Amino acid sequence: MLEEKTPILKEICSEKEVFWKNPDKTACGEAMEQIELGMEDVEDAERRLERFAPFIMKCFPETKERNGIIESVLTPVPKMKDLLNEKYDSNLEGNLLLKQDSHLAIAGSIKARGGIYEILKHTEELAIEHGVLSLEDNYEKLASEECREFFKKYTIQVGSTGNLGLSIGIMSAAVGYQVIVHMSADAKQWKKDLLRSHGVTVKEYESDYSEAVKNGRALSDADPNSYFVDDENSKTLFLGYAVAAKRLQKQLEEKNVTVDEEHPLFVYIPCGVGGAPGGVCFGLKLLFGDYVHCFFIEPTQAPCMLVGMATGLNQEISVQDIGLTGLTHADGLAVGRPSGFVGRVMKNLLGGEFTIRDGKLYDYMRDLLGTENIFLEPSACASFEGPMQIEKNESARKYLQENHLEEKMKNATHIAWATGGSLVPEAIREEYKNTYLEK
Repeated sequence: MLEEKTPILKEICSEKEVFWKNPDKTACGEAMEQIELGMEDVEDAERRLERFAPFIMKCFPETKERNGIIESVLTPVPKMKDLLNEKYDSNLEGNLLLKQDSHLAIAGSIKARGGIYEILKHTEELAIEHGVLSLEDNYEKLASEECREFFKKYTIQVGSTGNLGLSIGIMSAAVGYQVIVHMSADAKQWKKDLLRSHGVTVKEYESDYSEAVKNGRALSDADPNSYFVDDENSKTLFLGYAVAAKRLQKQLEEKNVTVDEEHPLFVYIPCGVGGAPGGVCFGLKLLFGDYVHCFFIEPTQAPCMLVGMATGLNQEISVQDIGLTGLTHADGLAVGRPSGFVGRVMKNLLGGEFTIRDGKLYDYMRDLLGTENIFLEPSACASFEGPMQIEKNESARKYLQENHLEEKMKNATHIAWATGGSLVPEAIREEYKNTYLEK
């Protein structure tokens, strides 16, 4: 029955790589009328991050260079573009850039945006409520022993496949909270070890992400002094990610990159539960409207957002429901059930989705290292499937035709969003470099 209504499910169930064109995408202005969040919410988040900059600089000296603002570079990768065209018989036009959230300070992944922002927002609210802080204060005071003692009475909990846990754990520990991270079976051992080195309690589960979240939420709900970071439904996380769009806009201006009707922007983001790519996409659509085209990329065994959006069932369906395992080498994307909140926000905004086999993640990782000498973790390399396929895949070409983009591709800018990798230990990097899987 489901396959009759959603024919692409047949290919998805067969673990085939697919491109799904979102049939519900509409003009951006019309889509935004259906969404309760707006630019004022993003700007509020941006101001909060600026207030916390002195505290961040104090606790994390590596952020001094950017005055306590956690941001990543936007890097042209022309050699990688040439290799995609030559090695994979692609025909990508325009410029290819890499947004290196893989190298964000503190957590080394895109989760340093939403995860850290949510902890800071909760910290501000808690401190103001108890008279520890006022909006006029220099927030560096939160790094004092007196403030740390106050926060020790409170607990932060989160369910994670890895990177969100790192961002929440490291920042929460810096504030002074007790921290419990509930890790799914897919989480890498080095991520658990790193969290424990910061004094974080790691609870491990033999099941997937959804089970870790469920258990974490239940444990947190039982403790009145505990705060649960809900990656599946958090508007706060979502807005922390959305701030990235405003930062990217400035970087594009600095590089003299034009985004308008004749110069379209294409952005490709790996997707797990959906919060990070959804937030980034939302922010970009607010700023660039119909001139930006956003695509998510998911593993063939765990395309939860694609399944949720294509069927219209959102969080009511999991990849296991259609016979997939949800198991993937892309640990950050190993999610079986999507965020319903993000699926609903993306309904009329998202251009579409690509899926990718695990073997290609390692190939792209080696390709980028060989051409540009930049290391990403395998899940982050999913982003290259978008630029590789956008002008090659027949269904993707239909998207370009329907949006009158074919003649504009030579003027296009493509951004592969690198979601993680800089904290990967050297021994694990070597292991990744020598991992070859069947295509």
